[in-house]
Amino acid sequence: MGRRIRHIQRYRDIGKAFARNGFGFIVKELGLMEMLNLPKRFFIRDTSEIQTKTTGERIRYFLEELGPTFIKMGQLASTRPDIFPPEIIEELEKLQDQVRPLPYEDVRQVIEEELDASISEIFQSFDEDPLASASIGQVHSAQLHSGEQVAVKIQRPFIKELVKTDLEILQHLAILAESRTDWGAKYEIRKIIDEFSKSLKNELDYLNEGRNAEKIANQFENIDHIYIPQIYWEYSTDQVLTMEFIKGVKLNNKLLTLEKAFDRKIIAERFVHAILHQVLLEGFFHGDPHPGNIFVLPGNVIAFMDFGLIGRITPQMKDSIASLIIAMMSKNTDGLIRAITQMGVVPDEVNMELLRTDLDNLREKYYDIPLSRVSIGEAVNDLFSVALEHDIRIPADLTLLGKTLLTAEGIAESLDPDLSIIHIAEPFGKELLRQKYHPKRIAENFWKNSLEYGEMLSDLPRRLHELTSIMKKGKLRMELTAPELDRVLNKLDHISNRLSFSIVMLAFSLIMTGLIIGSSLGRQTSIIWDFPAIEIGFGVAFLMLGWLFYAIFKSGRF
Repeated sequence: MGRRIRHIQRYRDIGKAFARNGFGFIVKELGLMEMLNLPKRFFIRDTSEIQTKTTGERIRYFLEELGPTFIKMGQLASTRPDIFPPEIIEELEKLQDQVRPLPYEDVRQVIEEELDASISEIFQSFDEDPLASASIGQVHSAQLHSGEQVAVKIQRPFIKELVKTDLEILQHLAILAESRTDWGAKYEIRKIIDEFSKSLKNELDYLNEGRNAEKIANQFENIDHIYIPQIYWEYSTDQVLTMEFIKGVKLNNKLLTLEKAFDRKIIAERFVHAILHQVLLEGFFHGDPHPGNIFVLPGNVIAFMDFGLIGRITPQMKDSIASLIIAMMSKNTDGLIRAITQMGVVPDEVNMELLRTDLDNLREKYYDIPLSRVSIGEAVNDLFSVALEHDIRIPADLTLLGKTLLTAEGIAESLDPDLSIIHIAEPFGKELLRQKYHPKRIAENFWKNSLEYGEMLSDLPRRLHELTSIMKKGKLRMELTAPELDRVLNKLDHISNRLSFSIVMLAFSLIMTGLIIGSSLGRQTSIIWDFPAIEIGFGVAFLMLGWLFYAIFKSGRF
């Protein structure tokens, strides 16, 4: 509550931005009107301009209006086609991250505070005009006293505090959305915000970006035509990153087309090969390889820049991708379902028959089409569309992989329209399958599973003891889904009726036995023995038994 009071003005900004872009109903659903005491005039406005814009456009304007945190969130959301439909993704990809440059005095202050030295002591020269400027930071060229040309990335002052505030507010709004709205609960908004928050915090740590650059550089240490800039750690902190200055031509620069020194076909092939090497073999890849982050150096050498966004593919994910490839090659729908189930979080209520039908249709779409004519980008989009349709949540790294492959294919096609990314991917796919079924890998998995099963068995007595204790205390909980409930209740009815029948039969037997024994022992004369008790008791018990039989059999639940 204290944080909410401190951030009340930011809450109001967000509420007004919702209203201005046609999302006033969200403010009402979340209860922000009462909490923020927003005037109703914000929600009674001319909607003619709003109605001319698509939902995707209004979301984009909303995010751009609220600044760096929301823009970055939107850019991260554009990598999640399993959550957002294509028309929203298309608009999120247009988000602009251009802002006015920081004044040089602010840049100098950040550098000197972070590196604990004057700027003249650190650099022989420093260009006051930035090479690029974005909402989180900007880049300047400089020269070290040792003579090396460097690019210095400086984080904007107070950006961490602003992002922290916005993330706290977003997490609170996500809690409200999940508790008050059906759509918030359905899409598990808190998990999405937490996931995006983690990625954004990683981007704010420049030391993390430097480590990412070095790790990818190690992947290509024996490949001459891929270049990763060197990181100067002695001049880097979590808010200042100093790296080797790369002088080349961006992939989106027209000079690449005009300059005869560059071979576009070779560049396209090397670029795709580098992306697939990172993704399928290393499992650690550049997550944002758009043309502005790729430079071409003399000799058709490709240099990657900006390593804030990185994707990771675990061995388990690689296995799932390999299974998916096998299933698609063999036209096996069951295999596709198993692979998607391994890759994502399949909700319990998913309609498996409908999922099977959609995957059958997807399989038929690519049936008998030559690999050279298959668009990997379109195939990835189709797969994610099926996942979105059935509320299957794909892990973030896998959707980032899909986005990376889409970007790579688009760049490759712009450089060489005749290039088939599938043909280049074929040897990587074979290597992936070879790794999956390599005897050593199989043995390692068997040994790992054996250890896990051994631990489970050794832990079984303790678990059983805990279960017994819970049962003794009467605290054992059972969860039954609706489809099972009627069947279980019906079964319980059958059991209870049979139990009742058995108890009555037992009671009848005991009564008759007691009467017979009593009569055999009572040789002396007595009024009670002159009375026909056995015959009357037998008659009453027989009538009761007959009535019980009739009731049970009539219910049909014996």
